[in-house]
Amino acid sequence: METHSEKFKIRLGLFVAGGLALFVLAIFIIGKQKNLFNPVYKLSSTFYNISGLQVGNNIRFSGINVGTVDNIIIINDSTVRVDMLIKKEVKQFIKSDCEVAIGSEGLIGDRLMIITQGSADAPLAIEGQQLLSKEPVETDAIMASLQVSAGNAEIITQQLAEIMIKINGGEGTLGRLIQDTTIAQNLNQTIVNLKKSSQGLDENMQAAKHNFLFRGYFKKKEKAAEQKAVEKKAADEKKK
Repeated sequence: METHSEKFKIRLGLFVAGGLALFVLAIFIIGKQKNLFNPVYKLSSTFYNISGLQVGNNIRFSGINVGTVDNIIIINDSTVRVDMLIKKEVKQFIKSDCEVAIGSEGLIGDRLMIITQGSADAPLAIEGQQLLSKEPVETDAIMASLQVSAGNAEIITQQLAEIMIKINGGEGTLGRLIQDTTIAQNLNQTIVNLKKSSQGLDENMQAAKHNFLFRGYFKKKEKAAEQKAVEKKAADEKKK
């Protein structure tokens, strides 16, 4: 009988010890999330829409968790105040012109607050100061914009497909140009004629240079070009 009683006492003691350990662990985790064991100071900001932000969500500055959301209060039908608990160890970096925005942990993660960096010459934010805020962009608005963009892309794709069908069918100027071999041959012949005309023009220019009537004119042009080259070379040497 005594042995059974002793086993019961041992089990009861282990149960109580385990319960106390879990209680202490829970207090430690909650206290860490609420910054109960770190010296903090309070700041606040107001929003028109907090977009699902909750008490206890993290606050980040330069990508580092520096505090938590302490309280959310509805001031009126268009203003919501968010109180923030910020670690005092980062107080020297939070300026009075810092702005507060609401973001998220990835696309579908928890909401969080982000404090942007202020200007170097601005004074530090003091206890209880209200920082400026940036309204969050709603996910529904982003999805609506993406749907509009997808619809426009679909319309453009359909139009391009219709154009390509017409071109392949030989419709329109471009279609006839691609499909009609006669037009293609005429175009090639035109290019050949242009090359011949250009070659003939070069030959005429060479002949004109050797003609005594135009020889003086071309010599003057050559001298002017040489003089310009000399002046440019002298200017480049002065720059060096």
